[in-house]
Amino acid sequence: MPASKKIQESMEKSSFIRKMFEEGHARKAKYGAENVFDFSLGNPNLEPPAKFKEVLMGLINDPDPGQHAYMPNAGYLETRSAVAAYLSKHNRESFAPDDIVMTVGAGGALNVILKTLLDPGDEVIIPAPYFVEYNFYLDNHQGVPRVVGTGPDFSLDLDAIGEAITAKTKALLINTPNNPTGKVYSEKKLEMLAQLLTDRSRKLGRPIYLISDEPYRKIVYDGLNVPSIFDAYRESFVVTSFSKDLSLPGERIGYAALNPEISDKEELRAGMVLCNRILGYVNAPALMQRSVSVLLEESVDVSQYQKKRDMLWEGLVACGYECRKPEGAFYLFPKSPIEDDVAFVAGLQEENILTVPGSGFYGPGHIRIAYCVDDRTIENSLPGFERVIKSLS
Repeated sequence: MPASKKIQESMEKSSFIRKMFEEGHARKAKYGAENVFDFSLGNPNLEPPAKFKEVLMGLINDPDPGQHAYMPNAGYLETRSAVAAYLSKHNRESFAPDDIVMTVGAGGALNVILKTLLDPGDEVIIPAPYFVEYNFYLDNHQGVPRVVGTGPDFSLDLDAIGEAITAKTKALLINTPNNPTGKVYSEKKLEMLAQLLTDRSRKLGRPIYLISDEPYRKIVYDGLNVPSIFDAYRESFVVTSFSKDLSLPGERIGYAALNPEISDKEELRAGMVLCNRILGYVNAPALMQRSVSVLLEESVDVSQYQKKRDMLWEGLVACGYECRKPEGAFYLFPKSPIEDDVAFVAGLQEENILTVPGSGFYGPGHIRIAYCVDDRTIENSLPGFERVIKSLS
C-alpha cells in the first residue's frame, strides 16, 4: 500500500467535519445549493473589513524592493513589534518583539509550541469537547492526549484536571472561546486553574505549561470579555489566527506568543523559532504579515454573528432542542434528542441539513452546528430541524 499504516489509520479517524463538508458538496450538486443547509464547517461567511483591502492594495503597489524576499524565521520585526505593542495594551505584562513568532495560522502555531516542548510520551491534558485536530498535532510530536471532562455548562472541571496530572504531564491545552461549545472560561476559573497548575508545578519541580488556543477571542457576545491567560498564569502561551476575526481563513496567518515572565524564556524563544523553520512552515506569508500588522484592532462586525446565534438558538429551543446559549465563537452545541448523535446527524441529512456529530469533538450525545452562514440558510433550515426532532419524539 502506498500510504504508511499510520497515515491509513489516521485517515480512518479523520475529522467528521471534513467528511460532512464533502457530503455537502455532493448534496449541493444533486439537490441545488439553495436546498442544502450546510452547517458543517466553521468557514466565516462575513467578508473581511473594508480596511483589509485598502491595506492590501497599498502593499501590492508599494514600489520598495525586497517585498517578497526571505525574512527572519520568527517573522518581520515590524510585524512582531506591532503584535507585541497590541498584547502589551491588552495584558498587564509588557511584550517584546522576541516574545512573538508569526506562524502559518493557529494550527502552525500549536505545532511550533508542541514541538518545542514535548519529549516522546509527554502528556497534554485537554478538556473535552475540543477540536479533534489537536490529537493529530500531538501525535506529530509524539505527545499523548489526556482527555478530561468539563462541567454541565462546559466550564473547566478543576478536579478532573487535577486528577489527570501525572509525572508525564507537560502542558494543558485549552480553547476559549471554545470550539465546539462556544464556552468562554471565566476569570475566576482561570485564576483557580492557575493556582492548581502552580501548586502541581512546584511538586513536580518543573513548569506545567498552559497553552491557550484563541482564534475566536474577538467573537464574543452580550458584552462579554475573554480573560487574559497571560495575566492569570506565568508559564503560558497563546496561539491565535486572523481567520475568524478578520475572516481570512484561506490566508493562513497567525502567531504564537509566550508570556514575557515565563521560565527559561530565552531557550523557549529560540526553540520556537527553530521549530517554525524545521517543521516546514519556515515563516508566515510575507504579504499577510505586513497586512495584519496594521489591522490588529480591526474585526468583522460581530453583531452579525450574534444575530445569527440568536436566530438559530431561539428557533431550535422553540422546536424542543436542549441547548446552552454560546458565549462566543460561532457554533451551537445542542444535545442530540437521541443517544446516538451520529444517527441523529444522519437523520438531519435526510432533510439536507448538514451538522457534525459531537462524538467528533469528544462530546458524544451532542451535535455541532456552525452558524457562520447566511441568514436564509438558518431560516430555511428550521422547519427541517423541527420535522426531525418531532419524528424522533
